[in-house]
Parts: sequence; structure tokens; C-alpha cells
Amino acid sequence: MTRGNQREKAREKNAKKAASVKKKFEGDPRKRIEEQAAIMRAKQKEAEEKKGVK
Repeated sequence: MTRGNQREKAREKNAKKAASVKKKFEGDPRKRIEEQAAIMRAKQKEAEEKKGVK
């Protein structure tokens, strides 16, 4: 059983984690998906260029 400061620290940690998860899913889903797709395309392009150089 957690007590005192340990309990408060756990609450702070969980609140911080929940806030980051919520932030991840804010906004328009379609826009978020497009942004993620653009990031992945850039990563794939970099990976292909690295393969071509070797």
C-alpha cells in the first residue's frame, strides 16, 4: 500500500501521462493522419536514399 509522498508522486506521474496521451489525439483526425503520413514519407525517402548510397 502506497502512502504519503509516494501516492502524490504516482498521481502526478499518471496525470502527466494522461495529458500527453490526450495531446496526441487532439485536433482533426484527418489532418493528424495526413501529418503522420507526411512524416512517414519523409522517413521512407531518407531510408531509400541511404540504401542507394551504400
